[in-house]
Amino acid sequence: MISSSRVQRALATRQLAALILMVLAAFILNVSQALAHNVTEGDAGYIQEIWGVNIIPFMYLGAKHMVTGYDHILFLLGVVFFLYRMKDVGIYVSLFALGHSTTMLLGVWFGWGVNAYIVDAIIGLSVVYKALDNLGAHQRWFGFQPNTMAATLIFGLFHGTGLATKILDYDIASDGLLPNLLAFNVGVEIGQILALAVILIVMGYWRRKPAFLRQAYTANVIMMTLGFILMGYQIVGYVVAV
Repeated sequence: MISSSRVQRALATRQLAALILMVLAAFILNVSQALAHNVTEGDAGYIQEIWGVNIIPFMYLGAKHMVTGYDHILFLLGVVFFLYRMKDVGIYVSLFALGHSTTMLLGVWFGWGVNAYIVDAIIGLSVVYKALDNLGAHQRWFGFQPNTMAATLIFGLFHGTGLATKILDYDIASDGLLPNLLAFNVGVEIGQILALAVILIVMGYWRRKPAFLRQAYTANVIMMTLGFILMGYQIVGYVVAV
């Protein structure tokens, strides 16, 4: 006779498999319709039309970008996946925010344009890197653990560069540029806090489950797969564009 615990485990496994398929399908559909860091047509038109200082609208656009940016969410999820203390969460998220804010502000202000396909492929790589880090692959392959704080900061710089590249494509008016950029960045950080709050609530509930460690392996494999999909999409886009 099959025990109830085995039945529950089998049911949980099927539910996880169904969730995996749903996430993969949604992600692939999303990537097929838009690039990472893309700005919607409506937002792009608004950015091109306004003039002068517009603090609240740019804060909204920044928050919207972060909350809807699947590449940011995936990377943040990877960063906090095995962080149990809020102090550690604060340190790593602050490093990511520092990197992201620095290159976004400086990139737009000084006009540092980078090919969007290349930088977005690197952002996909950041997701793969963090998933492999969570799986302990770096330690097994290279015999040492790379500095995770440095990696978080460096990939934050690339995430900000990707956003700066997109913003530059829409020629924001020079009048009020700095206040608008600062407002946009504040909005990005607000969006990051909101996204992080949801992630931490879900992770806190999930970690109390006995099957967490077993399912964590599968979750990070999924994360790695999504990162590879994002990389592949951007590389193909670059080849086609060239």
